Amino acid sequence: MGGTVDNPERTAALRLEHLDRGFTQGDRRIDVLKQASATFYPGETVALLGPSGAGKSTLLHIAGLLEKPDSGRVILNGVDCDTLNDNERTRVRRMEVGFVYQFHHLLPEFSALENVMLPQLILGLTKADAQSRAKDLLATLGLEERWDHRPAELSGGEQQRVAIARAVANKPKILLADEPTGNLDPNTADRVFDELMQLVNEEGVAAVVATHNLDLAARMDRTLRLADGHLVEESVVVIGVDR
Repeated sequence: MGGTVDNPERTAALRLEHLDRGFTQGDRRIDVLKQASATFYPGETVALLGPSGAGKSTLLHIAGLLEKPDSGRVILNGVDCDTLNDNERTRVRRMEVGFVYQFHHLLPEFSALENVMLPQLILGLTKADAQSRAKDLLATLGLEERWDHRPAELSGGEQQRVAIARAVANKPKILLADEPTGNLDPNTADRVFDELMQLVNEEGVAAVVATHNLDLAARMDRTLRLADGHLVEESVVVIGVDR
């Protein structure tokens, strides 16, 4: 696939280098990202802050290879994704990236277990291996008695836990979460966030979490703010990450 980027210290889960992204509205050019750069390491959690419309979702989409920047590079697990064709980008995304959204987007006709198995089956795992991994993840999230239920039979918090399990099912290097608890009541949001952080720690995945919740942001290792298209580091309190 694409070229590997050497790092003499350690391989970052994700590097964003000098990303530019803009849109045209009528005769106006709106620059959403301006030379946005950041590095994310395995096992750390990073809060992404910024007002609505600042470009947080655009940044996550580019980081997760759902969109392409106008310029700049996305380097996932040492691979420069600018060198990849569309099929290779899709495969890297399936292998290396997990997504969690504000709404769970579970497939309604499938059970919780089947929803977590599906991305693994798409990647080529056997049914037995996919089922074993799915059961382990759902049990970790306290859903061992709910895995045969369809999404409509689950509470909002349970639905989001299934979505989290699905996002890490393929053992990605980076987890991108866009307001993952924004659709939940405060108590449920707090519990789901704790479980998300526990799973991130156990899986050793780097997590980037876009949120408006400053209390949740304060519980993460680092905080980045998207301001006027630039990524600005607000604090550095890295826990358990040897630089």
